[in-house]
Amino acid sequence: MPLSYDCFHGRIMKCLTFFLLLPETLRQSKKSVKSNGKAPACYEIVPLSLKKMAAEVYPGSAITNITNSNSTAVTTKTKNAALQLQQSPPPPPQRQNLNNNNIESTNWQSFHPTLRERNALMFNNELMADIYFIVGPQGASKRVPAHKYVLAVGSSVFYAMFYGDLAEVKPEIHIPDVEPAAFLILLKYMYSDEIDLGADTVLATLYAAKKYIVPALAKACVNFLETSLEAKNACVLLSQSRLFEEPELTQRCWEVIDAQAELALKSEGFCEIDQQTLEIIVTRETLNTKEAVVFESVLNWAEAECRRQGLPITPRNKRKVLGKSLYLVRVPTMTLEEFANGAAQSDILTLEETHNIFLWYTATNKPKLEFPLTKRKGLVPQKCHRFQSSAYRSNQWRYRGRCDSIQFAVDKRIFMAGLGLYGSSCGKVEYTVKIELKHQGLVIAQNLTKFISDGSSNTFSVWFEHPVQVEQDTFYNVSAILDSNELSYFGQEGMTEVQCGKVTFQFQCSSDSTNGTGVQGGQIPELIFYA
Repeated sequence: MPLSYDCFHGRIMKCLTFFLLLPETLRQSKKSVKSNGKAPACYEIVPLSLKKMAAEVYPGSAITNITNSNSTAVTTKTKNAALQLQQSPPPPPQRQNLNNNNIESTNWQSFHPTLRERNALMFNNELMADIYFIVGPQGASKRVPAHKYVLAVGSSVFYAMFYGDLAEVKPEIHIPDVEPAAFLILLKYMYSDEIDLGADTVLATLYAAKKYIVPALAKACVNFLETSLEAKNACVLLSQSRLFEEPELTQRCWEVIDAQAELALKSEGFCEIDQQTLEIIVTRETLNTKEAVVFESVLNWAEAECRRQGLPITPRNKRKVLGKSLYLVRVPTMTLEEFANGAAQSDILTLEETHNIFLWYTATNKPKLEFPLTKRKGLVPQKCHRFQSSAYRSNQWRYRGRCDSIQFAVDKRIFMAGLGLYGSSCGKVEYTVKIELKHQGLVIAQNLTKFISDGSSNTFSVWFEHPVQVEQDTFYNVSAILDSNELSYFGQEGMTEVQCGKVTFQFQCSSDSTNGTGVQGGQIPELIFYA
């Protein structure tokens, strides 16, 4: 019968003990021989003892045939063997974790000194598992091993599940409403405090963290969503933030949707939201976009909803899935041209509705309409003035197609909308202008447009195609190139720091500036933004 590891280890230790004491015993025996000339009994016992111990340590091996012919040689060889055993113990049997494929020895605890490390090894590990979860919908589920104690100390829901008055006694628990990947992220955090989030798993993980009341993980999910928030996913995240009752995330979503309304409403994410969220967005007073964009986006959502319900995409079905939501669009606030070229030809309105809206635009006695009549307020742009005065002098400043540029940073997140520029000091002039906003050398917003200067020292607003989000505490580079040779006004007494409402701007010179603009003077007197 093969020896167990513990028995094997014990016999080796007995052998080592005997060998370590053997030299001293032999030394005492030699002294005894010199004094009385008779070899002691231990010389006779040594070979037999070696044979016996070797037989115990290596049963059935050739070592049991050790002879007594040369006790000193045997002693030396055995001592060397013992030292080799002491330096190179036989490897312990291995155990494989079939779930995460980590191979650990049977004394794995010795190699992981901290509680956190040892707990982390138990994540998704069948070793000592006392509960199993079948996670995910039928046909796409995954069996996950776990340990009740670890889960119970990390979640009040799991504590009630395993140790409460109505504790589960089944060896397996089915969780069809949580995605397997999200559940594993939840468990990994509970075992090791590690959080591994991705764009494709964060919402499902937030749901799992909320369901099992793990607030620290839920907070990490919200922070992840806030940092990845942009116009194309703002509407979806708004829907989810309302579902999960996360007011801070909801507020951040509204900031993006209001300032970048056209981008948000034209995104694919807008077509994925539920109807209640659709109605909340369409009734929003501060949407910063044209009503024609709102109307077009609502029709896109209706088309997507027809697909979800398996309905043919027809004007009648679009109107059916929209229901009363259609009457939240402020159709009469469009311009006559926008209505005639868009909503009037969409086939979503009845002939009577189309007729009455045309009359509302043109007739003195306006008909009663079911659509809201008041134009949205939108957002009020703010302007940061970086010069304390402006001036002009003969032959002093011209644009001449050169680049005027300045760097700026803010202490709060804003949405950059455009620039205020000086015009001609010599009367009315039309300018062609290219404006750009860069971050770390990459263009993130731009526009090529025209504006007319009236010859005054006023600034003239030039807008980017869409407002762009500017993060706090990082420098951006804004520039303008105008092609006129006319003399222009220029700013003086520039400030390195400007407080504008609740936002503080800091300015510094830009290496892109080739026309003399800097912090103290030059062009780009205003930055236009939403906050």
